[in-house]
Amino acid sequence: MRDYYEILGVNKSSSEGEIKKAYRKIAIKYHPDKNPDNKAAEEKFKEAAEAYSVLSDTEKRQRYDQFGHAGVNNGPGGAGFSSNMDINDIFSAFGDIFGGGGGFGDIFGNQRGGRRKKGGSDLKISIPLTLEEMYSGGSKTVKIKRLERISGQTPQQCSSCGGSGQLKRVSNSFLGQVVNIVECNNCNGQGMVGGRDKKTAEVTFDIPQGVSSEHYQVVQSMGNQGLDTEDDGNLIVYFEEKEHPLFLRNGSDIYLAISIGYHQAVLGDKVKVPTINGDVNLTIPKGIKSGQIVRVKGKGMPDPRRRNNGDQFVKINIITSDKKDKDFILLMEKMKEILGNDINCSKFE
Repeated sequence: MRDYYEILGVNKSSSEGEIKKAYRKIAIKYHPDKNPDNKAAEEKFKEAAEAYSVLSDTEKRQRYDQFGHAGVNNGPGGAGFSSNMDINDIFSAFGDIFGGGGGFGDIFGNQRGGRRKKGGSDLKISIPLTLEEMYSGGSKTVKIKRLERISGQTPQQCSSCGGSGQLKRVSNSFLGQVVNIVECNNCNGQGMVGGRDKKTAEVTFDIPQGVSSEHYQVVQSMGNQGLDTEDDGNLIVYFEEKEHPLFLRNGSDIYLAISIGYHQAVLGDKVKVPTINGDVNLTIPKGIKSGQIVRVKGKGMPDPRRRNNGDQFVKINIITSDKKDKDFILLMEKMKEILGNDINCSKFE
C-alpha cells in the first residue's frame, strides 16, 4: 500500500492548506467527468480520496504518522474507503473540497445523488415579519404561483435533454478540457414539458414562536407539481425580520436604550420601559452611570430550542438639562459647592 503523503505529493511537514491544495489538483486531474470509462484514472481518484480522508483529519493523521496504515485501517474511525468504494461516497464525503455546498457539482456541473423528481421542484419565498409577529408566532396565509398538473394532459419528455433536465457542455480551461453540466433551457431543468400550467395557490403555514431570519419553514408538496404526487416539490418559506424602530435583537435577547435625568441617576428611580410584550417597571439603582446596562430577565424573545425566553438589556443614558430658571441654577450652584471642581482623568477608550 502506497504512502499517503507520496500519493498526494506532499510531506509530513505540509500544512492542512497544502494537503488540501494537492488533493484538489489530483482530484481535478483524475475526476471521472474528465476521464469517462477510464478505470486507471478512477483508481487514482479513489486512491487520492483515501489519502486525503486520513491526512485532512488531525486525529487520523497523528495515528498514521505514528503507526502507518495499521493505525487508521483497523477499528472505528479508520480510513473508511476500499477498492470497492462507490464514487458517489467520495463526492458525499469531500463535496466541499472545491468550496461551496455544491462541491464537485460547482466545478464540473455534475449533480449526483438521489432520485431526480420527474417534473417537480421546490419553490422558495421570503416572508417579512415584524419582531412582534416573530415573538407571538401563529400562522400566515399567502398566495403563490406554482406549476400544477392539468387534468387529462400528460407531460412529455423534453426532446432537448432527453428527460435528464441537464445539458452537457465541453469547455477548455487552464485545467484542460472540462465537462460542464448545465440546466436545460427548454424544460427549465424539469426534464418534462407540457401537461402543467402555472396557477395561483393559497397556502397556510405555521410561524413558530421566536423564529428569526436564520430559520425557515418547509411546507410539504406545495412546490411545483410533478408527474405524480410523489414527485411534487416543497415550498420553502424563509423568514425575514423587519427592522424595529426601538428594539435591537441579538439571538433571543433584546436591546433598548433609554434616557434619564441626572436627578434620577443620583437618587435612583422606578421607570416604565417598553418590552416586546408590554411595559414593565424598571428599577434605576442609585448612582448609576451613563452607559451602564440593566438586565430585565425573561423579557426577550422566545428561544425555539430551549423553550424559554431570552432577556432584555436596557442601556441607561444620562441627559443634562437645558433649564435656565432661577431655582434650577441655584440648585446646580449648591451641587457645585458640595461636589467641588475636582476632575478624574483616565485613559481615552
